[in-house]
Amino acid sequence: MTGPRAYTVRVAEDPADREACFAVRKEVFVREQGVPEDLEYDEHDAGAVHVLAVRADGVPLGTGRLLFGEAAEARTGGDPAVGSLGRLAVAREARGLGVGIALVRAIEEAARARGLTAVDLHAQTQALGFYERLGYESYGPEDMEAGIPHRSMRRSL
Repeated sequence: MTGPRAYTVRVAEDPADREACFAVRKEVFVREQGVPEDLEYDEHDAGAVHVLAVRADGVPLGTGRLLFGEAAEARTGGDPAVGSLGRLAVAREARGLGVGIALVRAIEEAARARGLTAVDLHAQTQALGFYERLGYESYGPEDMEAGIPHRSMRRSL
């Protein structure tokens, strides 16, 4: 993206990047949506691939993570070729700028780089249309996670 609201998306490589990812998640999930903090952060954060969208001036705008291998098995039906996209969060001021799309595509690229053939996610039902426009298809019943209705979705890469 160009102009005064330019941003980049990158894999979070260092502790400062990861802290920026966690700060966006806290703002969106814990503060805005009321997800309990002890549910938002889990044992999978340490081994996940985190992606970060950052405004040109360094302000973090969004994040998401990819689980793969054993960490993803419970979310993907045990298929080792499928990764799990999760914790996708975009700061309120960055919504509508394409940040979410850029984050999803970066996570998909990270999945391809690891030899994965598909990506699953557990979408809030209010976000189904967003993911459908990106090629994801719903499957299974609606269920509740942290008091919010969700559906499973998958996209082949």
